[in-house]
Amino acid sequence: MSTLRVTAEELVVHPHPNADALELAQVGLYRAVVAKGAYRTGDFALYIPEQAVLPAALIDELGLTGRLAGGDANRVKAVRLRGELSQGLVCRPAALAGTDLERAAKEGTDFTEFLGIVKWAPPIPTTMSGDVEAASELLPWVDVENLQRYPGIFEPGEPVVLTEKLHGTACLLTYVAEDDRVLVSSKGFGSRGLALREDERNLYWRAVRGHGVPGVAAGLAARLGATRVGIFAEVYGKGVQDLAYGTDVRTADGPPGYAVFDVSAEIDGQVRWLDPAEVFADGELPVVPRLFAGPYGLDTVLEWASGRETVSGRGLHLREGVVIRPAAERYSPVVGGRAIAKAVSPAYLTRKGGTEYE
Repeated sequence: MSTLRVTAEELVVHPHPNADALELAQVGLYRAVVAKGAYRTGDFALYIPEQAVLPAALIDELGLTGRLAGGDANRVKAVRLRGELSQGLVCRPAALAGTDLERAAKEGTDFTEFLGIVKWAPPIPTTMSGDVEAASELLPWVDVENLQRYPGIFEPGEPVVLTEKLHGTACLLTYVAEDDRVLVSSKGFGSRGLALREDERNLYWRAVRGHGVPGVAAGLAARLGATRVGIFAEVYGKGVQDLAYGTDVRTADGPPGYAVFDVSAEIDGQVRWLDPAEVFADGELPVVPRLFAGPYGLDTVLEWASGRETVSGRGLHLREGVVIRPAAERYSPVVGGRAIAKAVSPAYLTRKGGTEYE
């Protein structure tokens, strides 16, 4: 899940092809449905992204009572309005009356806390939870921002790799070479520096033990001369999320689905990011499918983001999207960190009965 920031943005306004009283306000590559005439191209307004949870007073002010997602009808989610995908909210809350939004946009001011908006935290099923302990040596993973919010991360023609984004739950494993120790965590717990104590009932421990990940991590640390190795993977299957890829984690005759999407290693005191397809070229661990390698182009990315999944080999259901990264790891000044982004399928965003456990 990407970082939640509520910022002022310059708008580009487009006609709504199916509604005379509506228009589309564009922020980055996102488009949000707005009332016709509310904004003009070049205007500045606040953009509230998906996964934002709004306070009741703001919901009432925006006329959205009972119209947002979640049990409390307070969460911003992608929807289709008269056939057009609307992602996020464009507005000018009364609390910002008199605020120079153009200046705020230039300065990158974040209004999240000021407006009482918080990031949605997915529920944690019992199988993904457990007893935790402090784990300062856990190698962290980073939030991946959406390409549509930050379209300037990659340069046209830059060599990139697109891998399939799986709808599961992120599993973080750190191998500490000094004392042959294994730390396992989820994305949520890992972001707080916590690891899950080993439990055979826990989904993440079932996955790493079932696929022999600790031994592979130890071998990789020895090959690289690394003091720590981080293996980041998606655990998937029926019983994890609504998209199952032909795997059922509830059966006892095999481990949950597991696919590595990132690898890091601490070597000589520096943490380096490695390509899983190269690291595990001999098949020691399953890795996420690589869909495309070549010059970056927005149309290419958006085309690959949609379609059918390839993990099962049978195209059982829709694809969540893709993760884009440069062929050679680099820093991005656009996001202030790794040059990595995701593009999500519109069909995935608007599917019915979807689950979003972290």
